[in-house]
Amino acid sequence: MAKQYDVLFRLLLLGDSGVGKTCLLCRFTDNQFHPTHISTIGVDFKMKTIEVDGIKVRIQIWDTAGQERYQTITKQYYRRAQGIFLVYDISSERSYQHIVKWASDVDEYAPDGVQKILIGNKADEEHKRQVAKEQGLQLAREYGMDFYETSACSNLNIKESFTRLTELVLQAHRKELEGLRAPPRTPTLARLEESEQQQPPPSSEENPKTCWC
Repeated sequence: MAKQYDVLFRLLLLGDSGVGKTCLLCRFTDNQFHPTHISTIGVDFKMKTIEVDGIKVRIQIWDTAGQERYQTITKQYYRRAQGIFLVYDISSERSYQHIVKWASDVDEYAPDGVQKILIGNKADEEHKRQVAKEQGLQLAREYGMDFYETSACSNLNIKESFTRLTELVLQAHRKELEGLRAPPRTPTLARLEESEQQQPPPSSEENPKTCWC
């Protein structure tokens, strides 16, 4: 049976409650948009496989609750993330200002070398805009991050932003990828972390894969 992916890693969505993290996730993984939904409680995740530079990447995308009362829970997931989206709502100046706090948490709890992208979501709500695009670009430059304005409603820059963060993670782990790029590709089991106690149940697929989560 042909292997379904070459590598597996984790992306994390961070930001205030209500900025649209769950909508971004659902649009990317299921191509669906739900204008109303219940706020995420704790942490939830979805999976999607994409191909980047000839490599099949299985992404575990974790959607975290933005409410303060869940911060102790969500911070436990930072340390095993390879890529992080910092998300604000362009119609909420407050959510933009809070990016500094989220970035500080990432610096404290996430591993060194984690890849980050800044997202200004709800770009379709231009009539409600409180944060100029230039402000997002400036903040991204200060933190050395790529920046996208997105809309889960209109599907603006959803695939592009997720693909870009995947590319950044792959580039950061290029040494581990050398064996995958050289034909024939032989899947290997090279885990960046040995502890798997908190990882979701493994896939039933028989072929071993490179796992960076």
